[in-house]
Amino acid sequence: MAARPRTLPAAVAPVLVGTAAAVQWYGSLPRWGAFFAALVGSIFIQIGTNLANDYSDAKRGADTADRLGPVRVTASGMITPQRVMRATWIAFAVAVACGIYLTTVAGWVILVIGVFSIAAGVLYTGGPRPYGYAGFGEVFVFLFFGLVAVNGSYYVQLEALDALPLGLSISIGFLATAIIVVNNVRDVETDRRAGKNTLAVRIGRERAVGIYKLLIGGGFLVLPIALVGGDSSLLPMIGLFAAPLAIKPIKTLEERRDGPALNAVLAQTGALLGVFSLLVTAGLLISA
Repeated sequence: MAARPRTLPAAVAPVLVGTAAAVQWYGSLPRWGAFFAALVGSIFIQIGTNLANDYSDAKRGADTADRLGPVRVTASGMITPQRVMRATWIAFAVAVACGIYLTTVAGWVILVIGVFSIAAGVLYTGGPRPYGYAGFGEVFVFLFFGLVAVNGSYYVQLEALDALPLGLSISIGFLATAIIVVNNVRDVETDRRAGKNTLAVRIGRERAVGIYKLLIGGGFLVLPIALVGGDSSLLPMIGLFAAPLAIKPIKTLEERRDGPALNAVLAQTGALLGVFSLLVTAGLLISA
């Protein structure tokens, strides 16, 4: 429950797309070990971040009994704070192990990226001045689960950066950011009472819903631009076939305010990112 599996497509999608972009350029997968290490590392950074968030939000009083989202294990007393924190560091330790391996393969820049990624995960709701409480959570997701993860996955394969993964990272980043927007729209009232000034709290629910729609639309709009700008085959545009999956969550987010409906939107947005990334990855691999 604390690992929040519905959010894990945000960790898997960028690695698949960044690696597939490298395969399209190279003609095959240069480093299988680097792919698996990047995938496992990304997943456990996400899990570690979710666990740290569960712990820190409970400590700061942001997760209360009247929240609309799923039960948080620390705040509910299901698991002691000490065990949640221990699990957090175990998850980050797995990510560190993957990062050390990737550093031996692709150089010290990967170690730096890993350190910043883990620090960003911990400081999202932890530390003396958590940036998630200041409305910057969406920026973190876009940077680390979009730009960093896609381009990093490409870099560990070819030790280079190119226009194609950069464009694709923007597309993936937009859709990944939409996940946290849903989360913050759902929790806007309880976050406001707890003094957690997320973007949704700062700008209001309606504007946050508007940003969600812009992010979803932007994710699909950027895809063809990324492919053309990156001199890629246009076959990965099959990712656009995922667009109909956006209709239901957008409609629900506009019309509903109850917990079960908004939790479903969170899962549907994660599924949208997952299907989109799988289709784009398939297109990149087929055109390699």
